[in-house]
Amino acid sequence: MGEVTLKVEARATRGKSAARKLRQRGLVPGVVYGGGRDATAIAVDVVGFERLLETSHGGINTLIDLAGDSAASGRTVIAKELQREPVRGTLTHIDFYEVDLAAKMEVSVPIHLVGTPMGVVNGGVLDQQLREITLLCLPDAIPDEVESDVSGMELGDSLHIADLTFPMGVEISTDDSLTVATVLIPRGLKEGEGEAEAQVEGGEEGDPQPAADDAVASKDADSKGEAGGS
Repeated sequence: MGEVTLKVEARATRGKSAARKLRQRGLVPGVVYGGGRDATAIAVDVVGFERLLETSHGGINTLIDLAGDSAASGRTVIAKELQREPVRGTLTHIDFYEVDLAAKMEVSVPIHLVGTPMGVVNGGVLDQQLREITLLCLPDAIPDEVESDVSGMELGDSLHIADLTFPMGVEISTDDSLTVATVLIPRGLKEGEGEAEAQVEGGEEGDPQPAADDAVASKDADSKGEAGGS
């Protein structure tokens, strides 16, 4: 069983003219494949589908039960590929993939970094190079995202896929040596310089005694000089 239900229509005609007529009705062409069956052409309510993606916690990886007057009705799918108009971003076509709830499948899941790295506090810049990861898991065990706390990263530190943690039963289908994020050291800032400056500033504010000692020492020297001169 899927997480949500989406009503679709059978689609008998194809081509630009047919797609234009569908759009006039607020529909978008799509196809359902997988499950060992022939591909099935369908039409989908574009507003309803976009709302489904926005409100579902699984986003693009949401398990969907198809309903309606189509041969695809009753099949559990995920939206495998979305095609959009390049300028306005309008949805133009949807590829649905029928899933086997008992078989693992590859999915792309977003990587979400939380926290502020110590290296950023000390003047560095967090550069996230990888924003998605490919995982292998059962359809009903797809995580919404992979989260990693980066607050302990110092200047020059890197986070790799091997450093991430995953739910039980979820496997990595990506090279685990790939870099997810790095705390870059800006030009002109040496590693450890930001931390050293912070320590110096803290010492100046918290320990005013040396200045007073210097003044006393100066007075003693003056007194000795006067005594020797007389």
